[in-house]
Amino acid sequence: MNFVWRLSIPGVIAQISSIIMQYIDAAMVGSLGANSSASIGLVASSIWVISSLSHALCIGFTVQVAHAVGAGEQKKAKKILIQSIYVCIMFSVFLAGLSALLCKKLPVWLGGAPEILSDASNYFLIFGLSAPFFILVTLMTGMLQCSGNMKLPAVLNACLCFLDIIFNSVFIFVFKLGVTGAAIGSACSALVVAAIIVFYTLLKSEYLNLRGFKDFSLNLNVVAKALKIGMPIAVESSAFTGALVVVAKMVAPLGSVALSANSFATTAEALCYMPGYGIQEAAITLVGQSAGARRKDLTRSFSFITVISGMLVMTLAGVLMYFICPYVFNFLTPDNEIRALSIKVLRIELFAEPMYAAAIVASGALRGKGDTLVPGILSLISLWGVRIVLSILLIKPFGLTGIWISMTVELCFRGLVMLLRLFCFKSKKN
Repeated sequence: MNFVWRLSIPGVIAQISSIIMQYIDAAMVGSLGANSSASIGLVASSIWVISSLSHALCIGFTVQVAHAVGAGEQKKAKKILIQSIYVCIMFSVFLAGLSALLCKKLPVWLGGAPEILSDASNYFLIFGLSAPFFILVTLMTGMLQCSGNMKLPAVLNACLCFLDIIFNSVFIFVFKLGVTGAAIGSACSALVVAAIIVFYTLLKSEYLNLRGFKDFSLNLNVVAKALKIGMPIAVESSAFTGALVVVAKMVAPLGSVALSANSFATTAEALCYMPGYGIQEAAITLVGQSAGARRKDLTRSFSFITVISGMLVMTLAGVLMYFICPYVFNFLTPDNEIRALSIKVLRIELFAEPMYAAAIVASGALRGKGDTLVPGILSLISLWGVRIVLSILLIKPFGLTGIWISMTVELCFRGLVMLLRLFCFKSKKN
């Protein structure tokens, strides 16, 4: 248990740091008015599509590194690292180009009001163009964590927040760039941290450094295995973020207040679930290394411990957020109407935090074993068969509240099916 927490705590810190970065952006932009907040809220789910696809690809490689580390195959781990850099950079450049093509049309398609279209377009474009920086941070963070180094990624993610404050202050308020300045500030922060973490991983990492390593050829077998692992995760992530895009399109006609409240409530709730993702990273590392060492007893034990830990942490976070969320929204926005609606919908969803934790960490344990296809299908069914269907049924009578009721039901359902997959069904990888 102590070993699990030694790996989990740095990951939790890293995830919380990334959420603080979102709080900073939301608060700084929120001070500019409801339209500025709404412009970010409109395209936020589309930005998550980019992030989730990048993360899925990175997982395809980091799981292989975890297996190699568990089996004591250091050279193989380094070879996988090289392949991951090639593929992830190419993919991120593709995402950047796609973002440039879609940035003008996307806010219109999502149903944004005319007064927020320009800011929304610029925000999405800049984040899309900075995809190579963000994917390198994600990739190298995962590689270091799977090699057992959890502390440095946590420190660098904290630095990301600090840099974001500095750059945002300069671009939003000094250069008067508003929403565009927030995106530029985040991109600059990612660039600096990407440079540092790439330098450390390739030259200073105890296990993964490439000093003296000579085989830099492309290995299609490693790439194919990464795609096999990562593709179901990409489908799962796309189902999730695609559902968020559809929800954003549903919310947009409700007006700027509802759109802003949905965005702020989502940002506030992230402080509850991001610790779960930190524990998920520990689950991927521990279960992956145990699977690589062919220790079924450890694989099951670490799966159980990490899931229980995640549920406890996120339950406590949910209880705390229930009482402090009025103060959180006071920090994020000066608009009383937005605050009231944000509090109302968030407090509904917080009851789902224990099962949301189960879904997050169980998914990580399954990924550590290389079991990604069935969990991806289960997420697809949950998100589109439960959340979207319920949202369509409930948005007309209940407005934004109906959307968040649907989310609560779906998160509980997803947590249940992920627990059943992890502990009650045997697969070839178990």
